[in-house]
Amino acid sequence: MSTLLVTGGCGFIGSNFIRHLLATDRAVSVINFDCLTYAGNLANLADVVDHPRYRFVKGDITDREQVRAALRLGVTDVINFAAESHVDRSIQDSGPFVRTNVIGTQVLLDAAREGGVKKYVQVSTDEVYGSLGADGFFTEATPLHPNSPYSASKAGADLLVQAYEHTFGLPAVITRCSNNYGPYQFPEKLIPLFVTNLVRDEPVPVYGDGQQVRDWIHVLDHCTGVEAAWRRGKPGEVYNFGGRCEKTNLDLTLTLLDLLGKPRTLIRYVKDRPGHDRRYAIDCAKAERELGWARQTTFDQGLLETINWYKANATWIAGIKTKDYLTYYENQYDRLQ
Repeated sequence: MSTLLVTGGCGFIGSNFIRHLLATDRAVSVINFDCLTYAGNLANLADVVDHPRYRFVKGDITDREQVRAALRLGVTDVINFAAESHVDRSIQDSGPFVRTNVIGTQVLLDAAREGGVKKYVQVSTDEVYGSLGADGFFTEATPLHPNSPYSASKAGADLLVQAYEHTFGLPAVITRCSNNYGPYQFPEKLIPLFVTNLVRDEPVPVYGDGQQVRDWIHVLDHCTGVEAAWRRGKPGEVYNFGGRCEKTNLDLTLTLLDLLGKPRTLIRYVKDRPGHDRRYAIDCAKAERELGWARQTTFDQGLLETINWYKANATWIAGIKTKDYLTYYENQYDRLQ
C-alpha cells in the first residue's frame, strides 16, 4: 500500500491526477496537501471528498513544520505539483514564484530526505528550456534557458532536485510537460479563458501576432505520464511529456471560434508579453521508450470534450468568476476535518 503526499492537489493538474489515481489503483491512498491560493479550488475534488483513501490537509510547502507533520501521516512517496505557474503574474511580481517554486521545493526535499520517502517526483515544465526556433524539439538533454521569472523559478527547483538526488541519494525524478488543457483548468489560461469568454460573446485577447507555437497535451495524458515516472522512473532522470500537437495561438483561437460558432470579430490583438517565448515543442520519445507511456487523447477529441465540459459546468465557472470558491474551504471545514 502506497500513501502519496500530493502537493498542490487542488489545482488543475493535481486534482486531475488525484481523481485518476483513486479511480485506477485501489492500493494507493492520497493525502492532498494544498494551501489554497487563488488557483487552489477544493471544489475541483468535491466528488472525492468522502473517498476512504483520500484526505485533505491544508498546508504550505514553504512551512517546514507543516510539511513534516504531513509526512508523518504515513507518507511513502511525494509528488510535487504545487507551484505558482502563470507567466503574466510572474512578470508583475516574481516574489511568490521564488517563494513557492524554489523555497517550497527545498523544504519538501529536506522533509522527503528526513522522512525516507521511496520516490519523489518533481512536476516541472518545458518552459525551463527556453524558446525554440522554427525547427527542432526539446529533449531531456536540452540545456536549461528559462526566459521568464516563472520558468526561472521552476528551473531553479529542478536543479535543487537534481542536486539532492546526486548529493544525498534522494530517489527523485523530474517530469517536464508541454501546455496542458482539460477540465478544471483555472480560467486565466488560454483555452478556458477563451471558451468561457466566447460562450458569453465576449472578446478574446491574442498576444502580438498570435504566431507563438505551443505543443498541447491533455491533462489526463500528462497525469498518466507523472504516474509512470513515479512507478517506473529511474532516480536522477528527467522525462518529457508532450502531445506532439503544435499549434500557433492564432490557429488555436480560430479553431475555438469555429467550434463555438463565434465570429472572428471577437479577436482582440493586444500588446505582446515581455520576453514572450516563440515556440515550444517536446520530444517525448524517452518517456515512451523507458516508461511505456503513450498519449491516448487526440487534440481534436480532447478539445471538443474540454469545450463541452466548460459549457456543462457553468456553476463551477461562476464560482471562480464571483470568487465564491475562495470560501469553499471555510464552508467545508468541519466535514473535511
